[in-house]
Amino acid sequence: MTGYASVQSSPGQGMAGNEAKASGASRLGLEIRSVNSRFLDLTFRLGDELRAHEPALRELITARLKRGKVEVRGGVEGTGHDAVREPTARMLQRLGSVQDHVRSWMPDAPALTVAEILRLASADGSGEVDWGEAVTAAAKRALDDLMAAREREGKRLAEMLLGHLAQLRALAQQAQPLVPQLVEQQRQRFLDRWKEAMGLAEGTATPEAAQDRALTEATAYAIRIDVAEELTRLAAHLDEIERLVKKGGEIGKRADFLIQELHREANTLGSKSAALELTRISVDMKVLIEQMREQVQNLE
Repeated sequence: MTGYASVQSSPGQGMAGNEAKASGASRLGLEIRSVNSRFLDLTFRLGDELRAHEPALRELITARLKRGKVEVRGGVEGTGHDAVREPTARMLQRLGSVQDHVRSWMPDAPALTVAEILRLASADGSGEVDWGEAVTAAAKRALDDLMAAREREGKRLAEMLLGHLAQLRALAQQAQPLVPQLVEQQRQRFLDRWKEAMGLAEGTATPEAAQDRALTEATAYAIRIDVAEELTRLAAHLDEIERLVKKGGEIGKRADFLIQELHREANTLGSKSAALELTRISVDMKVLIEQMREQVQNLE
């Protein structure tokens, strides 16, 4: 099913105090888009700061989504291009240690200036900030919003499916009384034509034998055009789909299979049809079933 969620995480949300301070004016942005697909297809477009967290994001998403083409975008950006990143105490300690080591070998080397320290902090800032907790928190919030959007769409799809099921039941009820009537009509028509053919044959066969054979052929033909079994199986499939839709949960693949069976019965109904009315009913059924098939593939 389709859905969209976007989360902006300000400094300090899901991060420890020192990490939030180290991030300066940076802000984490994460968005998840989901479109229809029969299977789960994940695509990640993450900034350099967040690529290390792709496995964690994949694990979170696969735990909650089963179908859909899902795209995850994320990155870290500042409020301005000239924002100054404040060096952490850990980094200052490391720079001081490196400077002391260098000057022990090179006593005449000048000391680091404030500008150089800030430049080094800015260049190394992404490595100092661990965005793991912030990414996890933002992903959970985005997934909650996405699932809520998909749930709303799922309710609309369920209402649509139940409406189509009702229409299919109505069409089946229209076809039900036509079955015995058409069988008898075709049987009588076949028998009349057989009698006419036997009359033209000028008595080459006995009347009793001709009538028995005519009845046998008419009965066999009536059986071939009888669609009562197809209507019975179609009703059973409709009942099962309705039960699944009302039950909810992960019903997509099972419902997809039942839709295929519905299409099979409707197609057989049309191929065995001996009347224009039954052909119309079969066509109307297949239109509704095809609409259901397109939507059922979106359900989990």
